Amino acid sequence: MRFKVLLFAISIFCLFIIGCSDDLSIHQPGNLVLKTVDENPALPSVSINGTRLHAEAFGNPKDPMLVFLHGGPGGDYRNALSVKQFAGNGFYVVFYDQRGSGLSRRHPKNSYTIDIMFEDLRAVIDFYRTDPNQKIFLFGHSWGGILAAGYIDKYPEKIDGAIFAEPGGFTWKHLEEYSNQSRGLNLFSEPVSDVMYLDQFLTGKENDHELLDYKLNISSSFTYAPGNAEGIEGPSPTWRNGSVVLNSLGSIAARDGYDFTQNLNQYNTKVLFIYGESNTAYGREGAEKEADFFKVSQVTGIPDTGHEMIYFKWNSVYPVVLEYLNSLK
Repeated sequence: MRFKVLLFAISIFCLFIIGCSDDLSIHQPGNLVLKTVDENPALPSVSINGTRLHAEAFGNPKDPMLVFLHGGPGGDYRNALSVKQFAGNGFYVVFYDQRGSGLSRRHPKNSYTIDIMFEDLRAVIDFYRTDPNQKIFLFGHSWGGILAAGYIDKYPEKIDGAIFAEPGGFTWKHLEEYSNQSRGLNLFSEPVSDVMYLDQFLTGKENDHELLDYKLNISSSFTYAPGNAEGIEGPSPTWRNGSVVLNSLGSIAARDGYDFTQNLNQYNTKVLFIYGESNTAYGREGAEKEADFFKVSQVTGIPDTGHEMIYFKWNSVYPVVLEYLNSLK
């Protein structure tokens, strides 16, 4: 992998030296990373809450709505598109790249807040909702599960059920514990060395989104390095990572902390937790720790997979989630 990164870094360096054409410039949208909805109007999108989000929906708009919340912050929903299979089971499946994430619009670092992420979710639901009595379900993976819990904690009456796929921490304390167990970096590992080497050629200011997003794409390789604690089998497809929103929300959480469990024990509906049995940093213990915040919960392990179970073991995830959804439909 290092050889490939080295060759690419050299090619980028050459562009700095000899590239005068916009076609070769790393600052030209689309040359380093995919264009956002602002740069490519052909992408499906919605305009809500003062931003423009990459979004699409599948199924009958009158069916119960299932909103998928991707990980990150800063990820996208590309590796979870299998979730649209529920559109054939009587659910209206909604995907969106969160603010500053995936192919959605980029914003300055100081514009992001946890509350605005909640309000974006509320606005997405309102945009796609066709009936005030339409049931709403959330399916959150990783950070998306934290977002789902925070939304239920704030608006428990608005959600009719939820699936949590290894959310990692409904409080800052729990997230720190999980992060320390799952993603501690070996400074001498090849993925880290690759990023540090590449950084000599690619530097970016706070809102140089293309450069920063590209570097985040490269740096994410350590999460699936051989022997990783999260049991991730390898790379899964992604469109584009959002570096600035990740840094912004991470900084806010580290500075202020958070606790999205204040009202979860007042939520009377059964929730589903799924976890990958190969994720030694989370496992059943991690899932049960989060499930205990709810009155009624189901915890189910998915064998032979880790944190990215939705992509790598969808055929095992699908029947578990479908049974849960049908029980509440």
